[in-house]
Amino acid sequence: MYLSSQPNFSLEVMHPSFKKVQMLESDNFITELNQPLNMATDPPFHQAYKSLIEDTSNNIFGKKLVLVEECELPLIDLSRILHNDNVVDESEREECKEEIARASQQWGFFQVTNHGISKDLLEKMREEQVKVFKQPFDKKSKEDKFMNFPAGSYRWGTPSATCLNQLSWSEAFHIPMADISASAAAFTTLSSTLEQFATTVAGLARKLTAILAEKLGRESTFFQENCLPSTCYLRMNRYPPCPVPSAIHGLMPHTDSDFLTILHQDEVGGLQLVKDGKWIAVKPNPEALIVNIGDLFQAWSNDVYKSVEHRVVTNPSTERFSIAYFFCPSYDTVIQNSEPSNYRKFSFREFRLQVQEDVQKYGHKVGLPRFLISH
Repeated sequence: MYLSSQPNFSLEVMHPSFKKVQMLESDNFITELNQPLNMATDPPFHQAYKSLIEDTSNNIFGKKLVLVEECELPLIDLSRILHNDNVVDESEREECKEEIARASQQWGFFQVTNHGISKDLLEKMREEQVKVFKQPFDKKSKEDKFMNFPAGSYRWGTPSATCLNQLSWSEAFHIPMADISASAAAFTTLSSTLEQFATTVAGLARKLTAILAEKLGRESTFFQENCLPSTCYLRMNRYPPCPVPSAIHGLMPHTDSDFLTILHQDEVGGLQLVKDGKWIAVKPNPEALIVNIGDLFQAWSNDVYKSVEHRVVTNPSTERFSIAYFFCPSYDTVIQNSEPSNYRKFSFREFRLQVQEDVQKYGHKVGLPRFLISH
C-alpha cells in the first residue's frame, strides 16, 4: 500500500535546524533520484514513480531558491492545568486556558511542555518505532502477517500523484486505536508501548478539547460523547532521506481532517506551516509535544480556531521519525454550530467521503470550503 494522499489524519514536519532552509535547486535531478536508497528497508520510490519523475524533471530547472524562516511555536506549560487544584492558583489555571485558546485562534498550532507523557515513554516509543521501520520492505508491506495490523495500515508514497508536488516521500503505519492491542506476539513490546502512549495522549487530547470548548462557551461533553478511543488513530511516520529535497515533499501541504492532532517528533526537523500567508519552519523542541487544530474543530468553532495548512519537507541525508495521535469522532457525528454559521451541517462520514472524492479527482484535498454557506 501507499501513503494515502488524502490527508485525513495527518499532522506534521522539515530540515535540520537551519535558520534558513533551502527549498529549491538541483542540477542533476534524474541522476540524484536514481541513486539507490537502502533497498532492504526503504519503499521503492524510484521504481514506482520513475515515469512521473522523468516526465516532470525538466519543470524544476531554473527555479529560484526559496528561503523559509524558522520560528518557535507558542510554548505553553501545562503544569498549571494538570496539577491538583490545591497546587496551582486559579488565576494561573485560567491564564493557561487563555493561552491555549489564543494560540488556537492565532496560529492553529502550539507546543506544550509538562504534558504528562514521560520522557521514558517517549524514548521507548521512538525505539520501537525505529525497529518497525527498519524491517525489510517486503515484510512491512505485508503488515497483516507482519504485525496483525488491519489491511492497509502500511502506506507509502502517493498513489494519486500526477506531479512531483503531489508526491510524499514517506512511509507510515496508520493504526486505529481499536487495533493496537491486536498486534502480533512477535511485537508485544511495540503493542504495549503503543497502547500506553495512545492512552496517555488521548487523555491530554480530551483535556485540551474540553478547555477549547469551554472558552467558546460550548458544552465540553461533546467530545467525551463523540470522540471515543475506538474512533481515534495513531500514525507512525518515517521520512527517508530524499536525493532532491528541494523538489519533493516528505508530506504534501494539507490540513488535518480531525478535531485535534498531537505530534511527537524527533530533532531532525521538517515541519512547516502557513502563518500570515507565508511558510515558516518549526524549530524542533525535544521537551515539547506539538498540538494543532483540525478541520472539524475549525467548523465546530465557526472559524474561531484555525486549521492551518502544513507540510513536511525532506532531508537529503537524515531520516526523520514522528508519531501523531488524531482525535476523531465517530463517522455519524454531526458537526454544527449555532446560527449564523459559516458552514452547513455535515457528518464526519460525509466530510471523509468528500475528501476522498476530491483527492481522486484533483489529486489533492479541498476540505472545508466544500461545506461553506454562501451568505
